[in-house]
Amino acid sequence: MTSDRTRREDAASGSATHRVPAPLALLLASILLAGCSSEPEFDLLLHGALVYDGSGEPPRRVDVALLGDRIAAVGELDERSAREHLDLSGLALAPGFVNMLSWATSSLLVDPRSGSDVHQGVTLEVFGEGISMGPLAPALRESLTRDLRDDLGDPGYEIPWNTLGEYLEHLEERGVAPNVASFVGATTVRIHELGYEDRAPDADELERMRQLVAEAMREGAMGVGSSLIYAPAFYAETEELIELARVAGEHGGGYISHMRSEGARLVESVDELIRIAREAGVWAEIYHLKAAGRSNWDKLDQVIARVEEARAEGLDITADMYTYVAGATGLNATMPPWVQEGGFEQWTERLRDPAIRARVEAEMLTPTDAWENMFLEVGSPENILLIGFRDEALRGHIGKTLAEVAAERGTTPEATAIDLVLEDESRVESVYFMMSEDNVRRQVQLPWMSFGSDAGSMVPEGVFLRSSTHPRAYGNFARLLGRYVRDEGLVPLEEAIRRLTSWPAENLGVRERGRIREGWYADLVAFDPAQIQDHATFAEPHQLATGVRHVWVNGTAVLQGGELTGATPGRVVRGPGWTGWAVDEEKADS
Repeated sequence: MTSDRTRREDAASGSATHRVPAPLALLLASILLAGCSSEPEFDLLLHGALVYDGSGEPPRRVDVALLGDRIAAVGELDERSAREHLDLSGLALAPGFVNMLSWATSSLLVDPRSGSDVHQGVTLEVFGEGISMGPLAPALRESLTRDLRDDLGDPGYEIPWNTLGEYLEHLEERGVAPNVASFVGATTVRIHELGYEDRAPDADELERMRQLVAEAMREGAMGVGSSLIYAPAFYAETEELIELARVAGEHGGGYISHMRSEGARLVESVDELIRIAREAGVWAEIYHLKAAGRSNWDKLDQVIARVEEARAEGLDITADMYTYVAGATGLNATMPPWVQEGGFEQWTERLRDPAIRARVEAEMLTPTDAWENMFLEVGSPENILLIGFRDEALRGHIGKTLAEVAAERGTTPEATAIDLVLEDESRVESVYFMMSEDNVRRQVQLPWMSFGSDAGSMVPEGVFLRSSTHPRAYGNFARLLGRYVRDEGLVPLEEAIRRLTSWPAENLGVRERGRIREGWYADLVAFDPAQIQDHATFAEPHQLATGVRHVWVNGTAVLQGGELTGATPGRVVRGPGWTGWAVDEEKADS
């Protein structure tokens, strides 16, 4: 496993091929030619900032020059060497931040500016928590089309892609502000071959699932992502996940997971993830690490011990998190997986059967280790906040707790949850208050922790205001740098920046991004460490963070003076298995 990490770090640093990449060679040649004339060498010179290069080392006051989409020079530079220059005095300049868990898959189709994340310095959105935007089987295409039509407010919208790679290229061709990347969803390939059935794949089906993963890896996927508390992902046995992860590992990718439990069986779920990493021979990451439910808060000690023991063994086990004590998902997380077998239509058809409904209500109230019962994990229906409905008639419930709506209707909370799902014909987006602030603070300090919003990226206008959202969509990264780094001093700023930049980039095997280094891509953020602040709350989540002044993606400004420019220079960022790397290397040889 140590060799896998070394290979990923070599890929990220560009040293894997032991040659100058073609884009860098052209860049150096242009600089040399410029030195022979009176023309400026660079497009833009950034000076006056404290530069945090992403390594975790203390900052330096140096100049950074951009040429095209690259960082052309770092050091003491003459202002006359650039066509434009920008004074960043009083600001920190860092590599752009990596959102390790983004659900901007549809919000970027609505608005490509990625406003809430760009205002926090994010330049790379990473998708793929269990469900990915390809490969699309008919059943998944149908449900995804329905979701996108609702998100886009376009009843006639048709999906123009089939594979994951085609979706990412579709975003780039349409124009998108940040860079984009994705894992291939373990749930997605399962639905492709088994639909929503609760059974193991046979040998032929498993082989086809393996081939779908291999195809996605060749298209540039970062690995395999799972989300195991939800049906039909819940039905997958560990051995199935090992097989899919092994294919990802053969292409240099990893395994990343919303584990089978974050509550009653949290420690056992960490053990499962470590087993998958060990037997598949891959690096593995825990999505949004948490100990959910008061009775489980003290299990964080065991989790940290398990991860650090595995890392000492040589396994690459990491985690990411969001900086809040509440998570968000649908009301489906309050109901047992068996009732959801077959997909949404069969789930709701069963809920209309009085006998089945009575059984579901009883199981929602029964403590169990057999499935992740979010209804009980939160402690009370007062801790479930309703934030998203499709039906206009139900949107008056947005911002109310499940307990409040139940009281208004004169029904029990469990019956109300079922009623709302049936009436809205959706899973009903909800926020669950279930974590400890002390645990959040402790996790922020872990050296193997990165960060993800687990949310879309939006702006406080238009279609986005039709529903509420979790404040992490607007404040996750600013909250880290403002509250936990500046105000509470839990982590030095240079270490927090490392874990927002080079650390996730190296884990993913991303090439030439994540550091301020000559020849690397110019994904940069300039922000005021004294002023960066989240403003989104659970009551009023649609509020942009402040303190980030400028953001560049591939050398182009997408945020300037705190305002979105509307530029869409984002590109697909591909994993180590992308077949195009061989083409790039051939070009570099010629």
